[in-house]
Amino acid sequence: MALFLALLLLALSGSSSPVAARASDHGGDDYMIVAMSSLKLKSACLGHRVTPPVNSTWMPLDLMDGPCSSPSSSSAVVPSVDELLRRDQLRADEVQKRLSHNVGDDEANGPANSKVTQVNHLAKIKVELGSRKPAKTTASQLGIHPAATVGGGVGTGTLLPGVIQTVVLDTASDVPWVQCVPCPIPPCHPQTDTFYDPTNSGSYAAFTCSSAACQQLGPYANGCSNNQCQYKVTYPDGSSTSGTYSSDLLTLNPTTSVNNFQFGCSHADQGSFDSQTAGVMALGGGPESLISQTASTFGRTFSYCLPPTASYVGFFVLGAPGVVASSSKYVVTPLLRDNRSPATFYRVLLRAVTVAGRRIAVPPAAASAGAVLDSRTVITRLPPAAYAAVRAAFRDSMRAYRPAAPKGSLDTCYDFRGVRSVKLPRVALVFDGGVVELDPSGILFDDCLAFAANRDDRMPVILGNVQQQTIEVLYDVDGGAVGFRRNAC
Repeated sequence: MALFLALLLLALSGSSSPVAARASDHGGDDYMIVAMSSLKLKSACLGHRVTPPVNSTWMPLDLMDGPCSSPSSSSAVVPSVDELLRRDQLRADEVQKRLSHNVGDDEANGPANSKVTQVNHLAKIKVELGSRKPAKTTASQLGIHPAATVGGGVGTGTLLPGVIQTVVLDTASDVPWVQCVPCPIPPCHPQTDTFYDPTNSGSYAAFTCSSAACQQLGPYANGCSNNQCQYKVTYPDGSSTSGTYSSDLLTLNPTTSVNNFQFGCSHADQGSFDSQTAGVMALGGGPESLISQTASTFGRTFSYCLPPTASYVGFFVLGAPGVVASSSKYVVTPLLRDNRSPATFYRVLLRAVTVAGRRIAVPPAAASAGAVLDSRTVITRLPPAAYAAVRAAFRDSMRAYRPAAPKGSLDTCYDFRGVRSVKLPRVALVFDGGVVELDPSGILFDDCLAFAANRDDRMPVILGNVQQQTIEVLYDVDGGAVGFRRNAC
């Protein structure tokens, strides 16, 4: 409880100044003046730029490897930009595989022997899992006469708080999980949080192999061990987790908890997961996700806002005060339905991208497949033809600045040394239902244009988390809509 309150106070103590100074009189409505310092990581956590929404399920969210992470994670090894982009390409490739209608089941589930790692530009939250059994206290320690006790001990009648676990938000997976004792390293990964030990929780239970929860695991079922249900999840980038499918009390904040929360109690994982995280909070459309488990209470609605840099704090909200389509604060676009694709993914129709007022259409084959909203893919992937046109328009708008060498999948980079502010073309995403202008932090990534190309024009667009920065993305799954609210964090 104290940790949650401390995070809330930290979030509210931040600066409310905008990331970029925008002025239409400095180059017209198609451009904005951006201070380069606003896109750089600061040494201290600056909290929220914008007052967070009023909602009982609100939680602070921060990005990996920044000053807003816990102090114990400050010693973590931060990957280079080239390494981060390499990891991101692996994830994007595997998302495309799972979306393909022509691959076999084994291939769609990801390469079994891939040597892969997790991308570090990720959003994470802190949750509390389990409920510790109260320690037995002797009567003499409490100043009570022994005759007043039964069995030599005094109980409080309630369970104590569980353990804090840092989890990555993932809109492209279904099974939540954390590492559980026993968890030898390897095959488990080191973590800064205390390892969750189910034997210390008074509300923990492992599902039996004949339970309904186990029978409904589908592609995530992994057999039975000592009559305990086993699961395995292989992620789009080829990494995996396996262990016992279980339930326990999940506390999101001081006013919101989920009884009998179903999750994977992981005893092994493949791939180099970051030590700053204990697991993954799955937000996908499958029945195992947090969103589906809490549907009766929160109506399969959630939102998040990723901050512009890791120096700020964003937010995650479960549920919403009303249907997204009824609010004028959001640009609303329909969720696409396709029974041929996994229910995990959330897809919308992206019609075009505008750069400094120039409209670049998304090829019909790619547009009809839908654009996948992924909280863990970093860089947005466009069809090659659309990307080439976006790149050409952006380069034309940035002729005043020195080009720099490409960085991984990013081939339009600039040398901004000595440049205090840049005249940046406005970039917007044109959805079926409205236009969403990107924040400067969603246009430039490490001084490069933050878009990349898919391998062919038929592959679906992937909308990465960089483009989502400072925008509240509200998923109204039952209502069949997604809302975008700019300048939300």
